[in-house]
Amino acid sequence: MDFTIPADIAQLLGDLDTFIDDVIKPIENEDDNIRFFDHRREDSRTDWERDGLPNAEWEALLVRMRKEADKAGFLRWHLPERFGGSDGTNLGMAIIREHLARRGLGLHNDLQNESSIIGNFPTVLMMERYGSPAQQEYWIPKMLEGQARIGFGLTEPLHGSDATWMETTAVRDGDEWVINGEKYWNTGLHHATHDYIFARTSGNPGEGHGITCFIVPVDSPGFRVEEFMWTFNMPTDHAHVRLTDVRVHNDDILGTEGRGLQTAQLFVHENRIRQAASSVGAGLHCIDVAVGYVKNRTTFGKPLAQNQAIQFPLAELYTEAEMIRALIWKTAWEMDEGVDHMEITDKVAMCNYRGNRFCCDAADRAMQSCGGNGYGRRMPFEHIYRHHRRYRITEGSEEIQIRKVAGKLFGFAQRAKS
Repeated sequence: MDFTIPADIAQLLGDLDTFIDDVIKPIENEDDNIRFFDHRREDSRTDWERDGLPNAEWEALLVRMRKEADKAGFLRWHLPERFGGSDGTNLGMAIIREHLARRGLGLHNDLQNESSIIGNFPTVLMMERYGSPAQQEYWIPKMLEGQARIGFGLTEPLHGSDATWMETTAVRDGDEWVINGEKYWNTGLHHATHDYIFARTSGNPGEGHGITCFIVPVDSPGFRVEEFMWTFNMPTDHAHVRLTDVRVHNDDILGTEGRGLQTAQLFVHENRIRQAASSVGAGLHCIDVAVGYVKNRTTFGKPLAQNQAIQFPLAELYTEAEMIRALIWKTAWEMDEGVDHMEITDKVAMCNYRGNRFCCDAADRAMQSCGGNGYGRRMPFEHIYRHHRRYRITEGSEEIQIRKVAGKLFGFAQRAKS
């Protein structure tokens, strides 16, 4: 593998920077839109009177950004050419994600909801990989145009990373299935039109086979959002969903009946490698800001940066970022080379848990280095920490990621794939 950034990606990074400066930054600075990114960001983004959901003006701004990025030819870069994309690579996405996150907080690449000028479309990729030709023709244009928005309903109140023990069931009734159960942390349900609901259709608890992915309209009789759960990082769009005798046609199964966890694995693998890259970029942004601050902060008659107690922790984190990036690039490159994603699931896990932990450590250390000002909301550290702290839990906690690595290391890989 050549660790030089490919020429086409280097050109794209330059084009993205120009687009951000010429188009996105002016939008960000007009009509006090900067309130969504400065010290007022959490309050401005949250509709406190409506269950803590995202503020309508905030989401409208994100839609405007995506439309501009799509018009400029950037938004769909990673998607196949037949869907208006550029057949972008996983390596390219990793490089781009780090680059955009390292630029800092802004409309170009929001960390809180992964809205970016280079779109991340895991639910579209699930449809592209596992949907029937008829499903792809129907759903993908609607998803890309925003006419169909599909959530991801895997986690349950009593079952998170142990998805094979899920209690949601679907029973066949002629050409339909009847679904009963609950889902937790069902993200995006405040504006979703449909939901990918995973339910056991056969087999026994604890088995990977026998779970099926259904495309469920959220306005189906019996589909009910019980609450939106408030979190460490507001606003919230994480729903607790209850399904009571919800009927879905057999044609609305995504992928093969009983093999739904395959589609879920695609979702988490695509997301995990990009989250890791974003974490490296956001962590490096924290280090960049902290270094700039301590070089210009005078304490006891000399620059704060001259103190080794300040230098060494940031230097160690900077070193860690270099090592994590190398693993991310190598793993993304292997994915592009066609290595089966289950063969390198341990490497994806390594990238994800180390990248997310690094970002939290960098935000915390940068905050400490900058003292009281670092603790204040005018600096980006608390926002970055809030966002990336969730990635140490969601889509497979650190412990689950390490379990995957240990499973491969100790020969229990079959058990670690669940």
